[in-house]
Amino acid sequence: MSDDDVTSDEKSAPPDRAENGPLDESEANAVRPYVDLGGVKILPRPDLHLRLEVEEGTKRVVAVGLDYAGSTLQVQPFAAPRSSGLWHEIRAQIVEQIQKQGGTTKITEGTFGPEVLAEIPVSAGAQPAGTRLARFIGVDGPRWFLRGVIAGEAVVDAEAAAKMEDLFRSVVVVRGTAPMPPRDLIPLHMPMGTDTRSGPTRV
Repeated sequence: MSDDDVTSDEKSAPPDRAENGPLDESEANAVRPYVDLGGVKILPRPDLHLRLEVEEGTKRVVAVGLDYAGSTLQVQPFAAPRSSGLWHEIRAQIVEQIQKQGGTTKITEGTFGPEVLAEIPVSAGAQPAGTRLARFIGVDGPRWFLRGVIAGEAVVDAEAAAKMEDLFRSVVVVRGTAPMPPRDLIPLHMPMGTDTRSGPTRV
């Protein structure tokens, strides 16, 4: 299915999402030892390092970074309507934003449905310093949308990509019951007992 064949509010998710993830909290195994980060829970695995990305001014956690198998995965959970999705609309905005930065994008069909393969300019001070490749993926769940950005080996290597896709599938989204406008970031927080000054946390 091409972007021309879908409406902007149609949900986008793999057919087996409810069984194989990314999962809603109600679908997850309650006895598994997840790391609780508020809006998402992460399943520990060997050699997985967790980073929380914090907004400078507000000190608010705005994203979860996962370093694994020579690649990185950034995840962000957002509130979404019950019956419609956000990914088709957000994907178009990502393409527009990257193109404004002078980058190039290509829509491809991946494990989770349509995704954006992007080549993004990187600057060092005032001078351009080349480009970096990234994959933007997204899944619409029940009342939430989970966005992922993959960088590193998983953009170009199939074996590494499979590992990062499996990692993305293992994420559990905790939407909560509080009313939230669509597109609002579901609140994230540090794991209990974490030193906020520390660097990457091994989970």
